[in-house]
Amino acid sequence: MTVDEVVSRLSSGMTIGIGGWGSRRKPMALVRALLRSRITDLTVVSYGGPDVGLLAAAGRIRKLVAAFATLDSIPLEPHFRAARQRGGFELTEVDEAMFMWGLHAAANRLPFLPVRAGIGSDVMRVNPGLRTVRSPYPDGEEFVAMPALRMDAALVHLNRADRSGNGQYLGPDPYFDDLFCEAADTAYVSCERLVETAELTVRAAPQTLLVKRHSVTGVVETPNGAHFTSCAPDYPRDEAFQKAYATAAADPAAWAAFTARFLPVDGSEKSYRSAVRTWHEEQK
Repeated sequence: MTVDEVVSRLSSGMTIGIGGWGSRRKPMALVRALLRSRITDLTVVSYGGPDVGLLAAAGRIRKLVAAFATLDSIPLEPHFRAARQRGGFELTEVDEAMFMWGLHAAANRLPFLPVRAGIGSDVMRVNPGLRTVRSPYPDGEEFVAMPALRMDAALVHLNRADRSGNGQYLGPDPYFDDLFCEAADTAYVSCERLVETAELTVRAAPQTLLVKRHSVTGVVETPNGAHFTSCAPDYPRDEAFQKAYATAAADPAAWAAFTARFLPVDGSEKSYRSAVRTWHEEQK
């Protein structure tokens, strides 16, 4: 598929999960295609990074379910901060482990899973809808009943994939992308390079085959599709461009200029990459 074909399968009001972690291996080409569409009123489920920031800045998020929203080297995603300060969307903020178990519950088609994380913390205060359950066994321990994070669609980015939907990560961390795909009704994998199935394990161990074809709806080959986030070992985070992004986010006029140059509604992924290359040449 192409990125635009993926977005054509999505619609306003959906719950969409976005894989990756902070500013690492985010499916940014798919997010940029989503920004070029008119899709809005989204519930976004994400270990948040610039995916959340861009969608928040464009006013596309109705509700966010997240453990954080960070650019890693920049601690707090600036557009997330601004949207929260103006009350731009509803937020369900949970502990990182609670978020993970919510994905596990959805992947296993369970309504919830009991977790220790959250007990004794303000997570329960800021999320009054959360409930606890008590073990039916002699220990009688109390747990948070973390609800399943079911999604209409998941978007993830991996280093390699084949045409059947098997996805491979080659970096240091899987970032739960497999759980996002399994927890969603449909899942779309973008990848740095599409290869034949046999090639996936020529230079890498079978354990790197993170996403299985049975949980994937479509595959997109998008070189540099995680930019400006990292996609190790293919490329690091584009720190200079990320800094320019964060700086522009602080000023409405600068942000308007940034979006006009890099994220025009009539643009494409090809024009985005061209604009970024030109920008880097200008910085020399």
